[in-house]
Amino acid sequence: MVAAGLLAALLALPPARALLEASMLRHMLLQAPLLLLAGALLAGAAGPQARTAMARWNAYGISGLLAAGGILSLLMVPRALDLALVAPPVEAAKFVLLLLAGAALRLSWQPAGLLVQGFFLGNVLPMMAVAGQLYADSTVRICNAYLLDDQARLGEWLIALACGFAVVWLAQVARTMVLRDAHAAALDAAPSMLLKK
Repeated sequence: MVAAGLLAALLALPPARALLEASMLRHMLLQAPLLLLAGALLAGAAGPQARTAMARWNAYGISGLLAAGGILSLLMVPRALDLALVAPPVEAAKFVLLLLAGAALRLSWQPAGLLVQGFFLGNVLPMMAVAGQLYADSTVRICNAYLLDDQARLGEWLIALACGFAVVWLAQVARTMVLRDAHAAALDAAPSMLLKK
């Protein structure tokens, strides 16, 4: 709880905001993930009663992942980035929404299971890659606050990260399936081993 509060407070300091928001790449790929992390740490500090209360509206992690996906989609819109730099209420809303998205991801990922996780990533990662392609290929500045080179670099990173996240998640799915099969095979073999004895 303390670590999450300190991280969020540090990110809210004007020097940290100025440093991270001076570059489109750092704005989206450093500040935003750090705020998501702070939100996840806050959710991790929630007590059992709070988790039980939240689980009622978040069956199988669907509500939480839907909320997180909506927030991430909204904050990928170039106009939202521009407004966050010039309108303090929008900047504050961005901070709060990213903290909430981080908390929702933390509370929803495990209950979601592989099927709902796949649905979530199957929507968010292609959207991330498409946004990256638009940023990389555009010959005009989509965000008024950032230069064209910065925009193109961010686009390349978004595409690479979307592909990387997909590969990591698919590797996790494959590992989970192998472990399940090995466990099932061990359970099937156990009665025959007892009979032999």
